[in-house]
Amino acid sequence: MFQRLQAAWLGFIIFCSAVAFAENEPYPIEYWSLRDAIQSVQISPDGKQLALMKIESRDGNPTIEIYQVSDLEKPPKRLAADPMEFTSVRWVSDDNLVMTARQKVRNKIDGYNQGVYEFRLVGYSVSSGAFKQYGENFQIASLLPEEPNAILVEETRAIGTLQDEDPFEAFRPRAYYRLNLKSGRKSLVLKGSENFGAATFDRDGYPRFTIRIDGPKNEFVYYYRKPGDRSWSDFNRIPEEDFLISTFSIAMFDPDDASKAFVLANNGDDKVGLWHFDFETKQFGELIYRRNDTDVLAVRTNSNFWGESPRLAGVVYPGLKYESDYFDEAEAVLNEQLHASIPNAYAVSIASMSRDGRRFTVTNSGPKDPGSFWLVTEKGLQKLGSRNPLLAADNLASIEHFWYEARDGRQIPGHITIPAKGAPPYPLIVMPHGGPYVNVIPVWDEWGQFLANNGYLVFGPNYRGSTGYGVDHFLSSWEEHGLAMQDDKDDGALYLVDQGLADPDRIAMFGWSYGGYAALVAASRQPNIYQCTIAGAAVADPWMQYNYRRGEPGSYSDRFGRQRSTGIRPIEEVENINIPLLMIHGDVDQRVPFEHYRKYKPLVEKAGKDAQFVVLEGADHFSNTLFFEHQSDLYSNLIRFLKDDCGPDGL
Repeated sequence: MFQRLQAAWLGFIIFCSAVAFAENEPYPIEYWSLRDAIQSVQISPDGKQLALMKIESRDGNPTIEIYQVSDLEKPPKRLAADPMEFTSVRWVSDDNLVMTARQKVRNKIDGYNQGVYEFRLVGYSVSSGAFKQYGENFQIASLLPEEPNAILVEETRAIGTLQDEDPFEAFRPRAYYRLNLKSGRKSLVLKGSENFGAATFDRDGYPRFTIRIDGPKNEFVYYYRKPGDRSWSDFNRIPEEDFLISTFSIAMFDPDDASKAFVLANNGDDKVGLWHFDFETKQFGELIYRRNDTDVLAVRTNSNFWGESPRLAGVVYPGLKYESDYFDEAEAVLNEQLHASIPNAYAVSIASMSRDGRRFTVTNSGPKDPGSFWLVTEKGLQKLGSRNPLLAADNLASIEHFWYEARDGRQIPGHITIPAKGAPPYPLIVMPHGGPYVNVIPVWDEWGQFLANNGYLVFGPNYRGSTGYGVDHFLSSWEEHGLAMQDDKDDGALYLVDQGLADPDRIAMFGWSYGGYAALVAASRQPNIYQCTIAGAAVADPWMQYNYRRGEPGSYSDRFGRQRSTGIRPIEEVENINIPLLMIHGDVDQRVPFEHYRKYKPLVEKAGKDAQFVVLEGADHFSNTLFFEHQSDLYSNLIRFLKDDCGPDGL
């Protein structure tokens, strides 16, 4: 099967073979511009079938292939979605797959967060070969392992993000339905409203937890109910102004006691820990796990979703990668064995497992692996393929994590992507993440790897405001956009200079979304440590962006949005630009609308500044809307600008 999947790359290889590539030279841009060769590799619950998505040519759309695990050399069933495009596939029973598909239906956006695609949920029965249309704007809310012919779906217009946050997603109304996979009929389980938005369900499909906003009292109210109950009981109230600093979320319901759950909460501490919580007494119980340096981000559960009742297996927290501490010895041993068996093991995870636990699929990704897929059966471990087999491990960069001190004494976490070739001091690219209120730890970082492959040291700071490092680190960013938050980025670059890793005369910044905003701010810093800056999908006018987001639920969310508009407004700093600037924007960007680009560009040109502008036609804000031509344009302009136009002699 591995040979079959590699052969599927023939179109890619033929195309790329025309591009000269010497071992000591960077990979051609065409290599980086290709979309994932394969993804979403999953085994069926009975362990008999394997499904995956793959792209066979440079400009092709994903197809789905279904293999028999007992004979992987047998030609697979192939599914196509033309004129739509598959975006995901998932086994929901022994016989049924559910896929999401999209189709471009307009050439311009309708408004903020209103994109150019139409989305559908589609089912497929392997035994009958029949497709079923389940409707628009639906997605899987939960699988129901005890109900082989049903799943839970939600109707929503929620939008996937590229390093961007939506702290009020839980309040966006959606409706939940039990979907019969055979008939396609949907029965309403719960309908959200402005008062009750999203809900959290248990393994059996019962709604168990929700939050609403009590407007008159300016409070966030938390509710729970037991399986079978038809009414909610409130157990906690938090003043609106404390919502974003009083973390409380369900990690998993206690499988042994319906009145309890394992929750992620700071509970008065700076860092988020894992707690046992009793809904009926409204009290925190045992503190199960907490760290002094970082928050707990999530929990690990047992790998066998289909065949076992859920149990708490460990926790996840930010470090060099998303690190895990295991409580469950069996899961810890399995994780260790996989790490020992897979080349360049880094972020290894079990993607799917058969009901009997004997067969499962594994994914790995990391700085030396763009993403590989593996199958474990009675015959052992075998590789199924890679997201990008053109990128060999020896030519990819390594990553290091460290903490440094900002000018006001705050400790800031960061990471560097270190070129596989060359020696320090390197030219440095400061690459702040988007958001900004997210946690970003590099696993496979394509942009960072691309730049490192071209000889640049890439620095990613988790500047103040980045989540995962406690309440104080988060709150210290308020009303500091372009100010202390910007200092953190510069101070990290200067730290790398002091360590002898970066050349002080060859520093640039490249960012996307909020990172693009930071790159615009960097263009007018005085004194300036940068030779040039590259702003992608940048917020040029924070007040305009705030006006797009007005109307978020709750008065506090409005104050949250407004504070992001304080500090530096790049559109008012055009006259102070003092280094070369490259601005890149997709013309159907729904998250940072193209109007930012349209307003900013003529002001820069009128001021006579050294600036270049690139439009990615048909590109949205998010990485899954960047096709080969978009990626090729982006990467070509990045390298050309850095080499030729960044400062007096290029970078």
